[in-house]
Amino acid sequence: MRQRHKPWADDYLNEHDHIVLPNPQQYKGKWSAFFGNDRPIHVEIGTGKGQFVSGMAKQHPDINFIGIELSKSVIVNAVEKVLASGQKNVVLLNENAENLTELFSASEISTIYLNFSDPWPKNRHEKRRLTYYTFLERYESCLNQTGELVLKTDNRSLFEYSVVSFSQFGMTLQEVNVDLHAIEDEFNIMTEYEEKFSAKGQPIYRCRAVFHQDSN
Repeated sequence: MRQRHKPWADDYLNEHDHIVLPNPQQYKGKWSAFFGNDRPIHVEIGTGKGQFVSGMAKQHPDINFIGIELSKSVIVNAVEKVLASGQKNVVLLNENAENLTELFSASEISTIYLNFSDPWPKNRHEKRRLTYYTFLERYESCLNQTGELVLKTDNRSLFEYSVVSFSQFGMTLQEVNVDLHAIEDEFNIMTEYEEKFSAKGQPIYRCRAVFHQDSN
């Protein structure tokens, strides 16, 4: 969905640079020091309007959350939600997911969330899908030994493609759910898209996968 351009977005982000961090590359390898604790770090790629990441931060105060969103006209909405939540364990980055390894050191992240990512349905755009193997390489580099990748989408084709992509990459599937809302998951925080699509009766798909199985 094309978002209306907000010419005031730059000024707004500058005014709230304690939430949308400028030059976040300086914190690579130092995110625990930035948050002032050694709690797990969870990252949402494509945080959109911020309902998920702000809700998760409120639900899990013992975890540090970072939301990444490329569009300035969208991330301003996420800033508003973080401000309204009053949570101190969440910040936002106006960055491209392709630059993930410039933002995080090896094993610095505990969980990565991909929520309702652009499916890029045309074959010629396969490399842009956030579950294409080049992105999986970046995730594997930044996740710790027991780190988890969590995908939620309403797009069945993207879901099926992603499950195959994970398997071909050698990942272990922990969950493959083709109707998330058919189960009662009290810990599931819905995104704005999720609320919209589920209200129309559209099934929501979720997959959890890890790169390395816990040997214990």
